[in-house]
Amino acid sequence: MASVQETIDASGVRGLRLSGEFRLETAAELRREVLAAIDRGPLELIDLSGVERLEGSAASVLADALCTTGQMPEMVGARPDVRAILDLYTDSGQCPARLPAPPRVHFFDQVGASTLEIVGIVQHMLAFVAQASGAALGAVRNPRSIQWGSVLRQIERHGADGLPIVAVIGSLMGLITAFQAAVQLRKFGADSFVADLVSLSLTRELAPLMTAIVVAGRSGAAIAAEIGTMKVSEEIDALHTLGICPHRYLVFPRMLALIVALPLLTLVADMLGIFSGAVVATATLEVSFGQFVQSARAALVPSDILGGLVKAAVFGGLIAGLAAERGLSARGGAEGVGRVTTSAVVGTLFWLVLADAIFALFFNVWGLQ
Repeated sequence: MASVQETIDASGVRGLRLSGEFRLETAAELRREVLAAIDRGPLELIDLSGVERLEGSAASVLADALCTTGQMPEMVGARPDVRAILDLYTDSGQCPARLPAPPRVHFFDQVGASTLEIVGIVQHMLAFVAQASGAALGAVRNPRSIQWGSVLRQIERHGADGLPIVAVIGSLMGLITAFQAAVQLRKFGADSFVADLVSLSLTRELAPLMTAIVVAGRSGAAIAAEIGTMKVSEEIDALHTLGICPHRYLVFPRMLALIVALPLLTLVADMLGIFSGAVVATATLEVSFGQFVQSARAALVPSDILGGLVKAAVFGGLIAGLAAERGLSARGGAEGVGRVTTSAVVGTLFWLVLADAIFALFFNVWGLQ
């Protein structure tokens, strides 16, 4: 049982007498009673002779409540064990010095700090591009220096292992596109143009972009997390110590693997999407499977397919490069790894859409569409 009693001695000194056991369960009540006593007037003396037990939680609450006025009352009668606990939360019986309030940050200071942060990010990205380009040029000059075993493992991991999800996405894209096209074209009696719309939209835009988005979420996050973990665990520093360039050893094989794997995945998405569109057209329109295939072959030209594959190769390099750059900038342990992984996926999606828009503008200007 814990109790807090207000006392006034013969000389008019106000104080509190604490008795009993003060535990975590009674800490909130202790704080309320101490603050209520302080509101009625200043306290000069705290009698702790009746305290049988004082847990750290209660001692912390007591010290914080007594220091609300900025002056710690004199505490008397405490047993050695109780005094030892109190000294952990007070400065030798006095109120600990409070930290000064943080200085106010002005608007121009915030703008300057944000500008410097952006400049630092740009500098880091430019340095990464320069080092990655140097590693690529070194590999071109000396192909034997390329770790082909690592490249093949990365192609298997980010290409072959991702084939099922890409196949499903490609099939669904063809199915959805064919359904939507059939509803609209049927109104104008243009059922035969479903094949043209499905094949062109898939090969030029949907298959490369959607495959890249799937790979960015799957492989981009994995690359950023893997390299980020190596960074925070100082494995990257160990490579530098051994005289091994991380960009040639870690970044280039992953970039080369995705540059090769993403066009192949896009080609699979093209074929399955067109096949799904043919199935939908055969089932819902008066178009046979053979007529659909013939119309698709007539609508498509090699530049449509090659343009999509070139997009996919560029997208693959972007995904691997941006994910690796984010991983190499990881700081602060597991939290930092999670932060750069999220940043890698979000940033990659933005750059993929931007790159696709640039490709669309380029193809339109040069008459490739």
